[in-house]
Amino acid sequence: MSTSWMDIAAGRGALGIGLVVVGVAVVGLLIGAFWLGARIRRREPGPPRPEDQPRLPDGGPVREVRENREPAEIPLSDHRLTPHELPGHGNSPSRTSGSQTRRRWREGNSGAFGSGGPGGR
Repeated sequence: MSTSWMDIAAGRGALGIGLVVVGVAVVGLLIGAFWLGARIRRREPGPPRPEDQPRLPDGGPVREVRENREPAEIPLSDHRLTPHELPGHGNSPSRTSGSQTRRRWREGNSGAFGSGGPGGR
């Protein structure tokens, strides 16, 4: 009977030693990763100096321009045009609209589905 207890104790001892070895290996990997990260960080350039920061233009800050635009006419052709044959290389060209007043929806109609309007009209 004492041999079976010793076998169990020996098995637990081996398990305990194995866990300690795994723990030491994990700690070693963490220390190595920290050391490697610190080494890589030392090679990176430092933060920018104040004179390297962007400056405002001489005329002050640039402001947003709001204007109404109209699409430019697509040239007529006998064959189907591909995007690279269009003006602007496929980007829809536009020009400033003659009227700069904003278009509004009709009164009582928001123009969007499910917007809480009266509906059914």
